[in-house]
Amino acid sequence: MRPLLAALLGLTLAWPAGAQTLRIGIASDPDVLDPTLSRSVAARQVFMAMCDKLIEVDEQGALVPQLATAWEWQEGGRALLLTLRPGVTFHDGVALDAAAAVAGLNRHINAQGSTRRGELGPVTAVEEAGPMQIRIRLSEPFAPLLAALSDRAGMLVSPRQATVLGADFQKEPACAGPYRLTRRVPQDRIELERFPGYWNAGALHFDRVVYRPIPDTTVRAANLRAGTLDVIERVNPSDVATLRRDARVKLLEGPSLASVYLAINVAHGDRAQNPLGQDARVREALELAIDRNALNQVAFEGLYRPGNQSTPPGHPHHIAALPVPGRDLARARALLREAGQERVRIRFSVPNTTEYVQAAEVIQAMAAEAGIALEIQVIEVATLLRAWTAGDFEVLIIAWSGRTDVDGNLWGFNACGQSLNGGRYCSEQADAALRAGRTSVEPAARLAAYGKAMEVLLRDRPYIYLWHPASFFGTTAAVSGLRLIPDGLIRIQGLRAN
Repeated sequence: MRPLLAALLGLTLAWPAGAQTLRIGIASDPDVLDPTLSRSVAARQVFMAMCDKLIEVDEQGALVPQLATAWEWQEGGRALLLTLRPGVTFHDGVALDAAAAVAGLNRHINAQGSTRRGELGPVTAVEEAGPMQIRIRLSEPFAPLLAALSDRAGMLVSPRQATVLGADFQKEPACAGPYRLTRRVPQDRIELERFPGYWNAGALHFDRVVYRPIPDTTVRAANLRAGTLDVIERVNPSDVATLRRDARVKLLEGPSLASVYLAINVAHGDRAQNPLGQDARVREALELAIDRNALNQVAFEGLYRPGNQSTPPGHPHHIAALPVPGRDLARARALLREAGQERVRIRFSVPNTTEYVQAAEVIQAMAAEAGIALEIQVIEVATLLRAWTAGDFEVLIIAWSGRTDVDGNLWGFNACGQSLNGGRYCSEQADAALRAGRTSVEPAARLAAYGKAMEVLLRDRPYIYLWHPASFFGTTAAVSGLRLIPDGLIRIQGLRAN
């Protein structure tokens, strides 16, 4: 009980509790609080309080205005005109106008190390179209652009900060969101204060917000039940029944776009030089060793959905003709023999959260029966993401929180040379299909293109998708107004303590 008691004590030493401070438990520490460079879902959670976007997503997954009040396609889909919201101010006091928006978007496109560049697709220029209008020009139609602008690619920073990156940006971040950063203690807390110049101030009911990264899901739930946290994300299925029985808290379940997968290093440096990275037959053997249904039952109380694609069943871009394969140990062993392997030993990098470790141990046991020895190495999430980018991994397990447009799930991870493609997978066939999907605006043509892409990706297996988690959130009984958005991110607007 000592770690749990220590965690509870640590939270009681935070800012004074009450209606003025909202305390949120998140599953991991963000990598970097810079919307241009970030790639972690933990950072996206914090950005929801720091950085408004040009476009927002509502409870139905529809795109609605935020910093942009209107938009329209022009020039046959090769230009997008956006009208900006008047009266918006960045945290450093600079007003949002067309020049500021152009600077913010160009930061995503031109900054060294930007992970947003690929999300913005074939943008050739961003220009002022009037004092409060901007026009984004493209070399070809790009259907996913609106969805990209509803996430980090649509977050704008003050023009004063447009050339500042990374740790220097975090010293004095200046977005156009409801709260501004006051202090960050790595691995411990992120403290924000209400920005008095926020354009939608009437939707805010807390003066301060504290985010606490707590990888252990049971500790997060215990802190919620004890009243030292007000909201927690990603409730583990093993804690669902307990929270449902506790009158002090509320459990909420919402839709999810997320997927969890194994990422395999196939071409990035020395770590790719192993049978799993170099032979698709070994990757197929690993997949066939895994029983997704049993994994769901054992690790997640049967509350998640097994899957083999980046989109869950029911998503407009899910390819129903490519079903989840079942377990086939005999075929897995045969494939290893065909590849000249009797037993394969692979380093398995796993984030230091309860859910991942539980799942990894089940996968390890299943793979061992096929002759694949997975050596689990538990790594802090931000460190693992850096290792992924650097190619310092053989196989890892991680989640992608999902995007409303499937291009945001596939292009950056699979297309040749893209920033999120840590294993450096590259296929001309996959690239051509993915490009056809992102450059068409016809739904049927896009679905056909992504069907072709998925056939290649499921054959080559740079990723092995495993399950789609449900979005479980917990709040204290006093908190109300939590909106359940498919992207799984907590909006502070509308939250209140009764």
